[in-house]
Amino acid sequence: MKISISLLFALLAVCFKSVFAQEINPLVSEFNSIRQNGVSSLASTGDTLWISPALNRNIQNSSEWFRPSGIDFIDDGNARVFSLDVAGDTVVAGLGFTSETLAGPQPAGFGYYISIDGGDTWRFSDFLLDKSLDEDTTFVYGGTTYTRKRIIVPEQSPPYNIVFKNDVIFSTNWASGLLRSQDLGETWERVVLPPFGVSELIPEKNDYFWRDCLVTVNSPCEPVNIYNSVRDDNLKGFSVLIDSKNRVWYGGAGGINISDNALTAPIDSIRWKNVGFNNSNNGLLARWIIEIKEDTSNGRIWMTNWIAESSGSIYAGIDRNGKDGYVFAGGDDGLFISNDGGESWIQSPQIKSSTTSLKTSVSFQGATVTKNRVWIGTSDGLISTNDYGESWEITRVNFPLSGGNTYDADAKSVSSYAYPNPFSPQEHEIVRIRFDADKTGNVLLRIFDFEMNLIYEIDKNISQPGGYELIWNGKDNNNRKVANGPYFYSIKTTDNTINGKILLIE
Repeated sequence: MKISISLLFALLAVCFKSVFAQEINPLVSEFNSIRQNGVSSLASTGDTLWISPALNRNIQNSSEWFRPSGIDFIDDGNARVFSLDVAGDTVVAGLGFTSETLAGPQPAGFGYYISIDGGDTWRFSDFLLDKSLDEDTTFVYGGTTYTRKRIIVPEQSPPYNIVFKNDVIFSTNWASGLLRSQDLGETWERVVLPPFGVSELIPEKNDYFWRDCLVTVNSPCEPVNIYNSVRDDNLKGFSVLIDSKNRVWYGGAGGINISDNALTAPIDSIRWKNVGFNNSNNGLLARWIIEIKEDTSNGRIWMTNWIAESSGSIYAGIDRNGKDGYVFAGGDDGLFISNDGGESWIQSPQIKSSTTSLKTSVSFQGATVTKNRVWIGTSDGLISTNDYGESWEITRVNFPLSGGNTYDADAKSVSSYAYPNPFSPQEHEIVRIRFDADKTGNVLLRIFDFEMNLIYEIDKNISQPGGYELIWNGKDNNNRKVANGPYFYSIKTTDNTINGKILLIE
C-alpha cells in the first residue's frame, strides 16, 4: 500500500464508529522512543520518518528511534525544530526558540540544521538578519529601486515552514517574510512579494506601493512606500510549497501567492499571482493560509484557510492521502477522516491502541506518510495507522520525563510510577500508571482515598509479559469527580501486587 499525503487545516465534525481490542499489550522500550510527546512537525521519504521538536528518526516503523549527534543547539535546549523537510539523504530543519521580551514570550528564528547524509552529520546555517546599521536596505525589482525595512531581531520570525528542491530552500518566517537559499543554506536572500491586495507582481511594472506607516504629529499613520513585512500582511509568511510543476506557492496573511519562476529566477524578476479573500462562494474561505500541500496523484492543491478575524477561531490539519480518496484532518477539535476526497467526513473517537490511549483533549498538529503508514503528530504523542484509521499505534515517551515533558536519560529507574504526579484532572485530564508484569493473566487496578475507601477499579487482561500502563481520569466508578488529596493505587497482577500514591490537586 503506497500512500501520498498533504497537510492542511480545516474545522469539521461528524461521527465515526470503530472497535478496539479489549486486552492490552506491552509497551515498547521507552528508553529508545521519541524524546518529547508533543510532536508538531513531521517529514518523510520512503520508509524514513523525521519528527520534531527534537530531531528523531525512525525507519520502517521500528521500535528503536534514532537521535543524531552534532545538533548541539537542540541538545542544549537553545533551539527546537519548528519545521522539517526531507528528500533522499538530505534533511533540512528550521529552528526557532522562545524569546523573553518586555512584551512577553515571543517565537523567534534561530537558524537551520542541514544534513546531506541522512542525519549522520549536520551543518548549521545562521538566521538571516540585517546586522549593520549602515547596511543598504534598498532593493531592485524590475529595474526600479525600492526601500525595505531593516530586520535586526529574530523575534516573530520563526521558520514556520521549510521546503527544498535540489539546492534551493524556501523558508517562511512570518515577520521576516519568505527567504530563499540557492546553495542549500550557505547564503540566504529575501524574496519580493506582492503588496497586500495586489493581484500580480511582475517586473514589467515599476510603481508598486508596499504600505508602511510614518507616524507624525498631525497624523497617526501617514502611508509611505517601504517594504515592511511587519506592516504588510501579504508578506507575513506561514506556509510554502514547491509543487510537481516546479511552481512555488506561498501562504501568508494576505492570501495565496503563486510563482512559476521563483525556483530559478533572480530576486528582481520573480513573478507572482495573488489570490486574496473576497468573501465569494468559490473563493478562499479566509485570507490567512497556514499550510499548503499537493496530492501528487492528481495535482490537487489543498490549503488552510484560517479565519483570523474571529478571536475564537482555531485551525486544524488535513492530510491528503492519494489512495482511495482518503483525507485525514486533525486539529484542536479532533481527528476527521474522509474516504471520498473530502466530499464527506467522519470523526474518529478517542484514539486508542492495544497499549494505551490519547487524551480526549488532544490536538492534532502535523502529519506525513511513509510507504505504507500515515503518521500524525499530536500534543500527547505520535500516532500512526496502516489501515486508514481502523486501528492505531501510539508512540509516547512515558518515563523518565523531566521539565517540559522531555526525556531524561539520567533519571532513576523504578518498576512502577504514576505520571504526571501531582495530577490535576483539569490541567492533565488523565494520570498514567506504569507497571511491569512478569506473567500473563488478569490485572486489577484499584484506587483508594485517604481513608482507604475504594473509589475506582478496572481490570484488564494481558497476553504477554512486559511493561504496561493503565489510565485514571480522577473520577470514581460512578463518573463523579473526586476531591483534592492523596490517593493510593494497587495493581494486582497474577504473581505480584504493586502499590503507589497519587496526589490529586485541581
